[in-house]
Amino acid sequence: MFCINKGIVKMLVCATVLLTGCQDLLEPAIENNRQLDASAYLPSDSRFPFGILLNGYNRIPTNSWSFNDVATDDAVSNDQNNGYLKMATGQWTANNNPANQWTNCFAGIQYLNITLGEVDKVQWVADPVANKLFSTRIKGEAYGLRALLMYHLLQTHAGKGVNGQMLGVPILTKVQTTSDNYNLPRASFDDCLKQIYQDLDSADIKLPLDYRDITLGQESQIPAKYGKVTLEQYNRAFGVTFSGLFTGRIAKAVRAQAALLAASPAFNTGNATKWTDAANAAAAVLNLNGGLNAIPSAATSGLTWYSNTTEIGNLKDGANPPEIIWRNNWGENRDLEQANFPPTLFGNGRINPTQNLVDAFPMLNGYPISNPLSGYNPADPYTNRDPRLRMFILVNGATAGVNNTAINTTANGTTNDALNRVETSTRTGYYLRKLLRQDVNLNPTSASNQRHYKPHIRYTEIALAYAEAANEAFGPTGTGANTYSAYDVIRAIRRRAGIGLTNNDPYLESAKASKETMRQLIRDERRLELCFEGFRFWDLRRWNATLTEPAKGISIQNGVYTILPAVQDRVFKAHMKYGPVPYSEILKYSALEQNEGWN
Repeated sequence: MFCINKGIVKMLVCATVLLTGCQDLLEPAIENNRQLDASAYLPSDSRFPFGILLNGYNRIPTNSWSFNDVATDDAVSNDQNNGYLKMATGQWTANNNPANQWTNCFAGIQYLNITLGEVDKVQWVADPVANKLFSTRIKGEAYGLRALLMYHLLQTHAGKGVNGQMLGVPILTKVQTTSDNYNLPRASFDDCLKQIYQDLDSADIKLPLDYRDITLGQESQIPAKYGKVTLEQYNRAFGVTFSGLFTGRIAKAVRAQAALLAASPAFNTGNATKWTDAANAAAAVLNLNGGLNAIPSAATSGLTWYSNTTEIGNLKDGANPPEIIWRNNWGENRDLEQANFPPTLFGNGRINPTQNLVDAFPMLNGYPISNPLSGYNPADPYTNRDPRLRMFILVNGATAGVNNTAINTTANGTTNDALNRVETSTRTGYYLRKLLRQDVNLNPTSASNQRHYKPHIRYTEIALAYAEAANEAFGPTGTGANTYSAYDVIRAIRRRAGIGLTNNDPYLESAKASKETMRQLIRDERRLELCFEGFRFWDLRRWNATLTEPAKGISIQNGVYTILPAVQDRVFKAHMKYGPVPYSEILKYSALEQNEGWN
């Protein structure tokens, strides 16, 4: 769920109960099903229409971790029931799609359309000026969330029809009633994109950049677009109380995400302008925080946002660390650690990084390990590597957990952490480290929780989107209408990681002479920086990249490192770069066209 101050949590809970509290009953009582009323809402009833909007927030696909990396060359799982594992091994069909967002997102859009239709009937507060500001904010949120859900529908379900046209999804901007025609065709991809941009523009116009209280004497900071309003009226509708809800800043970031998708090879038929649009959309977000300065340094937890105990411990409700544009609520739990710590730390070792991903981390001098100048030693593979390798992946001999326990992943290890030793052991010779807090204790006699949160959008994601788009639009060192290049962004990200600090990163310096070399370097950096956050599955598809690279592992025995060339095969057909429309929808509606190759 989204992040919001606890001051209105009780209202949200009540609204959620009104909407979903009896959803599991076979025959819910009539009085438990609140109906829309054409009459004006009283302030005491405003929880109900806000609860309708809340359904849009609750359906954001990034509310939880997907770990769809398991369906790529970055990870495998020791859980045989993992849906993405089944996808990767040949069980992905239009009728069995763990990545499906059709029902979820369209349900959310229906709720948001209800919100837009009802918001002006609601009396949020008695003051008519403040009431109008509340309505404006709610509309902005609804438009922004509708655009976000449409973006996820395109990412998941857009594709080529049988005639080769790039199709999106049906565009729904009004409430569907029982008397409406549900048998609607899919709009073109570009028409869906236009709708996303239109909704984001509407959100941007109606919403402040951020929610904050403006203090006495600073009335000039009230945005002129809201007209003549008092300080109290503005803060009442747009103050810090609402931090964590959709904002103008978030609208700009979603636009950057959608523009990058649209410019990508799988969805772009050679329109170079789309790369320029994507670069400028990402730059618009970065420029709000000083351009390159929007990439948080290592000193400001740009790499350790998930484990910086002091920063997370002091995180105020609704506030964001420097790396985060938008996040969900923090919670005290140990769920990620329970799922992914090694067995000797009482975890289930679920997500196992692959040798493919390990090999993608360069040496400390910046050279890929395949480069003769790298100095890579296959008999000592983890020495002098990119520091992010040990930060993100638990390699053999590294320590983890509250007691800094050494983890032995060798093939002949004597603990359950050893390769393939028990059901919860690693399948690749590696365990996940990224996202996990090492100060969580899973020992049943002294178990402890720690604070966690999940980002929806990070600045590093947007910076990498800029680098990718700028390289295609302007070349490695071109800036277009901006003041920094793809090269500048990648240099900043690599230096933050500790690469090139002593030798000026000669590999990067050589890469800036070639758009193709820089393209691969940018993709590699995106793979590393965003690993296990749900990007690789979609990135490979939008790039038209190879989907069938087998997942590799490592077997270590008596100090000898032996590559396991195919821990798991990846079984994808060419048409699977696009996801299917759900088979059940194709059966119900004759106007819906399936993506090419799917039954």
